[in-house]
Amino acid sequence: MPRKFVTVSSLSALALAASLGAAAAQPLSVVELFTSQGCSSCPPANANLIRVKDQPGVLALSFNVTYWDYLGWKDIFGKQEFTRRQVSYEPALGHDGPFTPQVVVNGHADVVGAAPGEIEKLISVSGRTSGPALSLDGGKISIGAGAVPGGHADVWLVHYAKGVVEVPVSRGENTGRTLPHANVVHALEKLGGWTGAATTYPLPAASGGLSTAVLVQSPGGGPILAAATN
Repeated sequence: MPRKFVTVSSLSALALAASLGAAAAQPLSVVELFTSQGCSSCPPANANLIRVKDQPGVLALSFNVTYWDYLGWKDIFGKQEFTRRQVSYEPALGHDGPFTPQVVVNGHADVVGAAPGEIEKLISVSGRTSGPALSLDGGKISIGAGAVPGGHADVWLVHYAKGVVEVPVSRGENTGRTLPHANVVHALEKLGGWTGAATTYPLPAASGGLSTAVLVQSPGGGPILAAATN
């Protein structure tokens, strides 16, 4: 169930705005790779995401999907909620259904991502998020006031393993290969909504050394308005 949010009073909003002005993270380009260890076409895209993950202003995330598990290898990071996230993007992007690999930047532009330079080019033409100020600090998520396309946006919590992990695959299309993955997402949770007022949420702690990102996004696989990570 979505968590309750607190809309701050006008005085608190002024204090929040001042705090955000001093501490809000710089706008990011959010790069989501939908991939699967059971897909023989995915390793080049995995490698390309590794190349961009440390670029300034880039938040790169690997979402491992589940629909290739039937080929003989169950993706060890795959979750149904990641598959649902990818499926939600496809209508607005002009696709009939999900496929791998697929890279989505800022929630509104996509590319396969397997060819050299594809991801970098999409980042350069898509720019960075330009929505409300957003910061993660002091155990809370602070979202500044601003205009909301359509009147409502969703607030998503992402827990991911920063860095690169190597996964040996013993069955399926990638039998015998060891596949690198960058910034693997382990958990995705909808915290609630944002309707334009300065708002705070408690910041749930991440366990197991995972990093945290928060996305403010138009509903139904729409554009990402703001993003921040710790």
